[in-house]
Amino acid sequence: MYKAVIFDLDGTLLDSLNDILAVLNHTLDKFGLPRITRGQAQSYIGDGARELVRLAIGKDNAHRLDEILAYYKTEYAKSDNGLASLYEGEEEALYALKERSVKIAILTNKPHNAAMRANGIFFERFAFDCVQGQTEGIPLKPSPQSVNYVLDKLGVKVKDCLFVGDGEADIKAAESVGMDCVSVLWGYRTKEQLKAAGATRFAENFKKLRHEILG
Repeated sequence: MYKAVIFDLDGTLLDSLNDILAVLNHTLDKFGLPRITRGQAQSYIGDGARELVRLAIGKDNAHRLDEILAYYKTEYAKSDNGLASLYEGEEEALYALKERSVKIAILTNKPHNAAMRANGIFFERFAFDCVQGQTEGIPLKPSPQSVNYVLDKLGVKVKDCLFVGDGEADIKAAESVGMDCVSVLWGYRTKEQLKAAGATRFAENFKKLRHEILG
């Protein structure tokens, strides 16, 4: 049994794609740029807001990135996450971890203020021990610095912690510090994409993930 679990947020704990797409397309409308599809948004998520917006606006508008990104981040911070939801079996799994005194944390490349807003709406009842989003001075995943920062907050060693995520950055972040990792299959990447990124352990649902964590 692990003593702690570090979770990714979008696509792992929160099905937030529709919210992200709505705010992103609103932003593109604001700047007179073509909207993107749900499939495009799904493939762009995972490496932070800057990369998301960069891909959405395309190379021809790269010179406008900072302006458009600033608007997107402001609008997303105001979002009520009304289109987002937890995944099936998630609530029971998180309560089970708390009952077994497993520490739980969120490490996301989503801007920190947006991560804290999502935590307040969806996760306060689970009392996460640490919530860390993208912030100045702490590099995005897959940097080992971000993972070590959360480990320090939790007060646990690498060998006692499991990383859980749905994307390539999560796999690489765990790998960067030698941490065990489980890739979830309900998120925004296929099993084939995750395998290509180096994933070797998978969870098809939260019931399987509970077994991976608790044994």
